[in-house]
Amino acid sequence: MHVSATSRVTIGYDRGFVFVEFVLVNSSPMKTLRQQNRRVIRYVPRIEPAPPDHAIKVDGFRDVWLLRGKYVAFVLMGERFKRSPVFTVPDAAQRWAVQTRQEGEIEE
Repeated sequence: MHVSATSRVTIGYDRGFVFVEFVLVNSSPMKTLRQQNRRVIRYVPRIEPAPPDHAIKVDGFRDVWLLRGKYVAFVLMGERFKRSPVFTVPDAAQRWAVQTRQEGEIEE
């Protein structure tokens, strides 16, 4: 086939053939990133008169108690106890207690 600069070339197509592009593309707008502006939640220790009756003292630790299968530290601050968040290992609860006790000495 000889094509010159002045000749017209036409491209034919079959009307029965339809090429659908991007059929599987999701037409909904993109979702934003989740929790991108999430507030930081800080733990505020609970103040209690004493450890609960159903808590079991863990041997070998000064401030650690077993409470519902988790380890919790109770630190005596003045006339009340500060309760830690729950931990899965007693060492972590004891470290929290030591840190809380040291921070309490600095504040007073």
